[in-house]
Formats: sequence, structure tokens, C-alpha cells
Amino acid sequence: MRAVTFQGKQKMEVTSVPDPTIKDPTDVIIRVTSTAICGSDLHLYHHGKMLLDKDYVVGHEPMGIVEEVGPEVKTLKKGDRIVVPFNVSCGHCHYCTHDMESQCDNSNKNPESDFGGLFGFGKLNGDYPGGQAEFMRIPYADQTSFKIPDDSVPDEKVLFLSDIVPTAFWSVEHAGVKKGDTVIVLGCGPVGLLAQKFAKLAGAKRVIAVDHVTHRLNYAASKLGVETLNFDEVDFPSFALKNMTDGGADVVIDCVGMDGKQRKIEKVTNLISAQSGTTSPIEMASIAVKKFGTIMITGVYLTPAANFPLNLIFSRNITVKSGQCPVPHLMPKLYDMIMKEELDPMDIITHIMPLEQASVAYDIFDKKEDNNIKIVLKP
Repeated sequence: MRAVTFQGKQKMEVTSVPDPTIKDPTDVIIRVTSTAICGSDLHLYHHGKMLLDKDYVVGHEPMGIVEEVGPEVKTLKKGDRIVVPFNVSCGHCHYCTHDMESQCDNSNKNPESDFGGLFGFGKLNGDYPGGQAEFMRIPYADQTSFKIPDDSVPDEKVLFLSDIVPTAFWSVEHAGVKKGDTVIVLGCGPVGLLAQKFAKLAGAKRVIAVDHVTHRLNYAASKLGVETLNFDEVDFPSFALKNMTDGGADVVIDCVGMDGKQRKIEKVTNLISAQSGTTSPIEMASIAVKKFGTIMITGVYLTPAANFPLNLIFSRNITVKSGQCPVPHLMPKLYDMIMKEELDPMDIITHIMPLEQASVAYDIFDKKEDNNIKIVLKP
């Protein structure tokens, strides 16, 4: 089959790899009909050598049609149409039965890891080849899937149930955003824009979007009706945010992560990790959040980070929350929201491209060119 594979730094290329096969009786094989490039994939695009072997199949936002079914699969049959969550989860361990599927005890057999399995993130994360491919193996298929009840619904309307819609929703929910809050969202990529939507749905009085990509900030302002700050246009963005919010926001959600644009924040510290990533978003959040406020870290941090601003967090009674969204139990609720038109996830799609053009798509997405926000790939 054809699949997007890691070939080195900033080299995601479509190559031919063996078709997946049923390995365990709870597996299914799907024919992928749509898949997407996620901001998390850009961490692999730049720093994949830490996690991936050459030729590893990437991607964790797929959906498709069931083609083969293992003998112990109970709820799926050939021809069913499913969205695949980025978490791999067994469905019966303590974490899966308590809505914490992202930390499933059985999905990651790597003895060096004490966290759940993920599609497309290599051996450290359970060794599950990803979904930017023509076909894909889904382990624990009864749990690691959401069957679409209505076959007439277009892929693009439900595809993002795989990751970015539940991740944005959970970020807002986990952060405790409530009616009347002021919320700052760092980053206007797909998750950041969706988090802004969900913050408004949760009743936030003010939502402030922070980025430096003009067309994404324009989208946030014009389509979502939020306030914006271009951090390249002010000398001290953290303190500008603090002043805008009269002492700080109730909640700051970091939707950027370690690969965000590196900058010295307010001369507090340079905040550079040994792996040349940056914790600038966390530093910005630690200043822009109010005392007794909450920082929610949604952006990916793959490596240890030096100079974490613990002094500011401790001294100002700041709560920090973080982690991988537990997707499976959220999918039915969010599907219903989409079908009731309480949420339209399709309006962030700017590019639909053939899988064979994945290397071009990664370049566009990484450089934020061509007014890009979100790319869907079609095998």
C-alpha cells in the first residue's frame, strides 16, 4: 500500500509499505477514506528521530471503511464506517473504564513507557503504525473506534472526532472554563481555533487568541469573534495580555507546545531546552494568567524542558493541567453536537489534497503558507 512515512528531519514522503494484517483477534483492518495532518505531526516532522525509525507510517486522524474483522470483534462488521481516535485503548482496564482512555494500561507494551498507546508515534508509544495510509490496522477495535450511524454524513464533518475536536473540547473542560471567565488561547492552529469556539460555548465572557500568523488571527477575529494579539507586534506580549485582562486571565490554554516560535519573553529567561525546543508558551501563560488561575497545557512537549517557570507558578498559586485527551468516551457527545449544528468543524479546512501530495502538504502546513489552517488527505 501507499503511506506517508518518516524519512528524516522535515521529510515525510509517500512510499510503498506492506499492507497491514490482522495480528490479534480484536483487530480490524480499515480502508482509509480520509485522514489529516495534525499539529502534533509537525513535532515528528522536525524531531521525529527521537521516536521514529525510518519508513515508519505516521498519522493519527483517520477514518475509513472496515475491510477485515478479527474473530473476537463484537460490534463491527465489514463495511462499517468508523472514525479512529488517536488513543489506542483496550476498553476494560481501570483507566478505560473511568474515562481516562489516553492512559490505557494495556495499549503500550513498551517497558520504558508508563503511558498509553498512540497511533503513528513509534515504539515508545506502543508501536502502532499510523493512518496517513491506504489501509490501517485498528487494535482493540470495539473500543478504538466510533461507528458513524449515518452513512450520508460527509467524511469532513466527522473526521476531526479522531483528535482535534475532542482535544479542544477536553482542554476547555479540563481547564474548568465557566460562564463569565476570561480565557487566553495561545495558538491559532486547528486545536487553538476549536478551543476558542468551545471556550465561547462554555460561556467565557472574553476569549483572547494569541499568535503571529496573520491569516489565522484574522480567522479568529472574523469567524469566531474573539479578541486577538499578534505577539510580533508588541515588545512585551505577556505583560500586554496581563494588562488587557486587568491582572490576568482566569484560564490560559497553551495550544502551541515545544516547537512554537522561540523568543525571549519579557527578559525573564530564555527558556530553551536541551533539545532546542522552547517553553516560551508556558512562560507567557505563567505571566498572563491571574493569581489562582489555571494553565492548561495542550500543545505537545516531547522532551524535558529546562527552566520551567515553577517559581511563578508556585508563588502565584497557579494550577497547571496537561496531557493527552481521552478521546473515545467523548466521541458520541461531540458527534451529537456536530449533528445538531452546535459546532461546525469543517470551516477550518482550507486544503483537501491527495495522499500522494503529502510531502507538499506537510511543507504548506509547517510554513503556514497559502492561508492554510487544516489539511485533509485523501488516499
